[in-house]
Amino acid sequence: QVQLVESGGGLVQAGGSLRLSCAASASIFSINVIGWYRQALGQQRELVATIPKGGSTNYADSVKGRFTISRDNAKNTVYLQMNELKPEDTGVYYCNAKIFTIGERGSTWNDYWGQGTQVTVSS
Repeated sequence: QVQLVESGGGLVQAGGSLRLSCAASASIFSINVIGWYRQALGQQRELVATIPKGGSTNYADSVKGRFTISRDNAKNTVYLQMNELKPEDTGVYYCNAKIFTIGERGSTWNDYWGQGTQVTVSS
């Protein structure tokens, strides 16, 4: 089991910046992929950015060049630096951790979610 706690959301004007944090209860080294998703009102949840354990970062096209995902292994924390924010970035941002496990019944991916943090960008 992994618990994820997000923080850093808020209200900001278009063009502004915010930094989201996601603190994991387990070592980040035990998490295969960790990242951020968001969900706007009435919309489906969508990927924003992820960091695999041994790979390169991945971003949604809509945030490339504006958002940066990073991790602090010592603090078991993942960050999302959001610059040049736009009204369409408004939504609830969720931290997600994916852990791959192999057991007697085979292998499986387990998904863990934080409670979400609201980001509102005014025009």
